[in-house]
Parts: sequence; C-alpha cells; structure tokens
Amino acid sequence: MTRMHILVLEPDADRRDALLGMLRAQGHHAVAAPDAAAAAVAIGTPGFDALLLDLGLPELDLGRLRHALAPTQPSAPDSLEAAERRHIALALRHTGGNKRQAAHLLGISRSTLLHKLRKYGLAAATPLP
Repeated sequence: MTRMHILVLEPDADRRDALLGMLRAQGHHAVAAPDAAAAAVAIGTPGFDALLLDLGLPELDLGRLRHALAPTQPSAPDSLEAAERRHIALALRHTGGNKRQAAHLLGISRSTLLHKLRKYGLAAATPLP
C-alpha cells in the first residue's frame, strides 16, 4: 500500500480523532483541519494526496472548494438551497446558536428560521460554538 498524505476536515473533535487514528494505523500521514477555513489554508500548501471531508458541512462553500482543488477549471455556482443552508449556519455560528438573534440578523421570523433548520437538517447542529 502506498502511504498517502491526507487532510481530514472534521469539526467534531471525537470523530476527527477517530478518523486520524484509523488513517495513521493504516500507515498514512493524516493531518487534521477543524474547520473549512483551516482546510482552505492547508489545501494551499502542496503535498496532500487526498482530502477527507463531509460534503454536507453547512459552512462548506463547494464552489470555493472546487476552485481551490482545480483553479483553472470553471465551476458552476452552488444551488440557492446550498447557499441558503450555508448562510443560515454561519448566522447561527455568529450568534452562538441563538435562533432569535439569527432570525433577526437574517431578516426572517423565528418560525421561518425554525422551518428552515428542519428543512436543511441544521437543528441538530445547534447550538454552534
């Protein structure tokens, strides 16, 4: 087996440690990135063979990821739903998980925000750190 240099993007510390342990036990060199911003910086450094991540991470901008991985290839924009999901997650993170403040910041009612949290499966992710 060829040893790979792998970047692991996982915000949950327990899952991240488990993934790193499995990869390292198989002889790979695995490096952790706790969030999308850290992963973006790490992707800019040469030497990674693979990136392990959950494409459903709310703060993940798939367009920017595509551009970082293949800067010369044009990428299609995200869907409106994906952009809205990511924006709601960022608003919740900004307000420390306070749904009332996030709804105010987004310019929507709290009940609309709660509906969108259920729609996008973000309710389990709150409160955010």
